[in-house]
Amino acid sequence: MSAPVRLRSALAALLFVSAPASAQTPAPAASSKSAAPAAATPKAAAPATPKTAPLGKGVTLPAAITVTLKNGTRLLLVEKRELPLVSFSAWLRGGAVTDPAGKDGLAALTAQLLQKGAGSRDAQQFADTVDGVGGQLEITPGREAVVITGSFLSRDTSLMVELLSDMLVRPRFDAQELEKTRARRVSELAAAKDGDPRALGGTYFDAFLFAAHPYGQPINGSEASLPALGRDDVLGWAKANLGADRLILSVVGDFDAKALAAKLESALGGWAPAAQPLAAVPATAPTKGRRVLLVDKPDATQTYFWIGNTGISRTDPDRVAVELGNTVLGGRFTSLLNSELRVKTGLTYGARSFLVPSRQAGPVVLFSYTQTDTTGRAIDLALDVLERYRKEGMDDAMLASAQAYVLGQFPPKLETGAQLASKLSELTFFGLDAQDVDGFAGAISATTRDGVRTVLQRVLPASQDLTFVLIGKAAALRDVARKYGPVTEMKISDKRFAPVAPPIR
Repeated sequence: MSAPVRLRSALAALLFVSAPASAQTPAPAASSKSAAPAAATPKAAAPATPKTAPLGKGVTLPAAITVTLKNGTRLLLVEKRELPLVSFSAWLRGGAVTDPAGKDGLAALTAQLLQKGAGSRDAQQFADTVDGVGGQLEITPGREAVVITGSFLSRDTSLMVELLSDMLVRPRFDAQELEKTRARRVSELAAAKDGDPRALGGTYFDAFLFAAHPYGQPINGSEASLPALGRDDVLGWAKANLGADRLILSVVGDFDAKALAAKLESALGGWAPAAQPLAAVPATAPTKGRRVLLVDKPDATQTYFWIGNTGISRTDPDRVAVELGNTVLGGRFTSLLNSELRVKTGLTYGARSFLVPSRQAGPVVLFSYTQTDTTGRAIDLALDVLERYRKEGMDDAMLASAQAYVLGQFPPKLETGAQLASKLSELTFFGLDAQDVDGFAGAISATTRDGVRTVLQRVLPASQDLTFVLIGKAAALRDVARKYGPVTEMKISDKRFAPVAPPIR
């Protein structure tokens, strides 16, 4: 669960929106054509959201001019002239899922080095050039993609294209910068374990839930894997995975689309495809039975806990119903989980639920934290909320409130050029189109209470099929943990995130 060098889930901002239907506008140039889907959306049962009139005005995604270069790079361009800004979102297929066995974090380390010297500029010169024009660049290594985002004044569009092409086509991968970046990442991991471990909980949960599946690999690596990664590893990964055919580049802002397309083709048209084909990620499936991972943090005064299983993919036809259902369960302050665990009982400062959108089904998780001596009460209450909600669903008032909330939260996520560029690249990456946005309000409005209940019984894990991760003082938690299933124990000081010990029964 896990995205730049920060301890956060890559791309974990969750937005399940409605099913695809319409195509984007192709460019008039002879070399242009509509971008083909990144992956075919699988056929599935009819969604739980029949078409009816929306509760309120929806959002329409602006039509993008799409260009596919001869080397496979896909461009999506939207002119937005209100402000003298140009923003881009570059998605490179192949993130942590491409890490070779035993080299967890290699894709992320390589990605972080892209702006640490490229083309004619060393790391300091590159940073000074961006800062000197008030530009912004950010690299986010993710589970299935490396994402580069940036914003520049429109007068600096040529410089923006130059910097981006240098990062992609001519990265230096300087040995000293590699050593500094790697050491900093190891230090950040150690600091998180010593302090507040919440940022690492998703990594432990994914490793325990998905085990040997690629989704179980720590995106940013571990204290065990990172020190062994050298420049040859970085160069090998870059050769295999950095290539024109992996790139989806969306640009939104104050520019002439035809002129920018020509500029990008000149800068990127000679970039070779990746040397290695991108392997398909195996399907995931919910685990059966209960199991518990107890991570011992001897100095902890609180227990942090994650409970869940495998949920849905980004393209699931019922993702709108899931969005509404999760809003009621744990997606906002007034949710059932937060109301019970924080407002009514005071057992925690917060409780929430979330899903992680992925090509294959990602995790669905309940998260909270509480004082060590109230761990059992808090977990029992969270399980009770989950089970009752899974069986009974929501009432009409809850549905109406969730619909109004989700519809109100949606437009601000697509206001800026940077947000639009990110959405265009995301949709293309997942093989979705503009209807995912254009039809969102109608799909939300049309969703019924019974429809949500039916979907949640499929998506939310049953009480007998749950994976638990607890981080806290093991000496005080072992008996509590055994209540919920067979326990595997590891120490927070262990350099890996995956447990190696057999279950304690």
